[in-house]
Amino acid sequence: MALKHAVLAALLDGEYSGYQLAKAFDVGVANFWHALPQQLYAELAKLEQDGLVEGRQVVQESRPNKRLFRVTDAGRAELERFADAPPKPSFIRDDLLVKVQSADRIGTGPVIEQLEERAAAATAKIELLGAMLRTMRGTADEAEYLLRGERIGGYLTCLRGLAFEQGHRDWCLRIAAVLKERQRARAER
Repeated sequence: MALKHAVLAALLDGEYSGYQLAKAFDVGVANFWHALPQQLYAELAKLEQDGLVEGRQVVQESRPNKRLFRVTDAGRAELERFADAPPKPSFIRDDLLVKVQSADRIGTGPVIEQLEERAAAATAKIELLGAMLRTMRGTADEAEYLLRGERIGGYLTCLRGLAFEQGHRDWCLRIAAVLKERQRARAER
C-alpha cells in the first residue's frame, strides 16, 4: 500500500483541507498507516498532479485561504484497482522488539521500563479507540451498527486498531512481568 491509497480512502468521506486530512489521519487512519503532515501535503500535491484528487481554493476573510481536496473519478478507479489487488503480507518492525530480543545480554531494567511505558500508551489508545467507536455507533449497539451503519469502513479499521492495542498492551505487560521474574530469580542465586 502506498500513502496515496490511504489519502484517497480518507478523502472518500468528503472534501478536506490538508490540515483536516492530517487531523483525520491522527484520529482514524493512524490505526493502520502513519504519516506526518508534511508527507500528507506532498502526497496531496502529487495526487492532484496525477488527477486522482482535485483541489479548490476557498477564500477566507479572517484567515489565510485554504485548499480543499476531493477524490476524482480517476482516484476512485485507483482505489478500486488497489482493492482488487492481493494484499502484501504485513510484518512487525519495532525497535522495542530488538531490545527485548537482546534483553538477556544487556540490562533488563530499561527494557522493562519501556515495556511498561508502551503498555500505558496502549491503554490510553484503547480508551481513545473505545470512545471513538461509541461515538461512531451513536445509540446503536455494535451488532446493529455493523449491520445497518451508513459507513462502517472507519469503524472496522478502528476495531482493528483496538484489537492491536489490546494485544500489544497485554504482550508488553506479560514480557515485563517475565523479565522482572527473571531478575528476581537471578538476584536469589
